[in-house]
Amino acid sequence: MANPQLHHKTKVKAEDSSSLKGTLTAVLILGLFLIFSWFGVFYIFIDRF
Repeated sequence: MANPQLHHKTKVKAEDSSSLKGTLTAVLILGLFLIFSWFGVFYIFIDRF
């Protein structure tokens, strides 16, 4: 009875790798947005100095 559970775990690992690619993409996009917005605000600060 334990063998069907082992097959289920291997399928979950294959699904996790695809969802992590989407997570990585979302984090990179968010990080780029934060970096560009930080430099934009920094530029405004330096320009008004």
